[in-house]
Amino acid sequence: MSGRPSASRRTVLRGAALAPVAGLGLAACSGGGGGTPQTQTAPVVLGADGEVPKGGAQLYQERNVVVSRAGNGSLKAFGSICTHAGCAIDKLEGTTLVCPCHGSEFDAATGEVPRAPATVPLHELSVEEKDGKIVAGPGA
Repeated sequence: MSGRPSASRRTVLRGAALAPVAGLGLAACSGGGGGTPQTQTAPVVLGADGEVPKGGAQLYQERNVVVSRAGNGSLKAFGSICTHAGCAIDKLEGTTLVCPCHGSEFDAATGEVPRAPATVPLHELSVEEKDGKIVAGPGA
């Protein structure tokens, strides 16, 4: 048996959940957390612009991104990795994201935390409509 400790299940799952966002470079960490800022790469197409209704939200689980549309038609996008324990959020109820790990809730329109244990809002991403598609990431 090796003298090195093995990775815990949580560590492995957290790494798997964060890989798509880090790989796309969509979520840029900003100071204060002691983390290393992610290098942003290129924008990605999430889906058709009609997928997000006014006053609603759409969760793009495969990209770990949630997009909401205000009543005036403007878009907001956030990374959908829970800021509490790094779990990939897989549930959207109306405009409320619910983390499967500890029940934290996030407002998809603002990224804010209405229900703990998370206390840090979601990371905001650049987003726009381009050629009938929703595009998120640098240059969007």
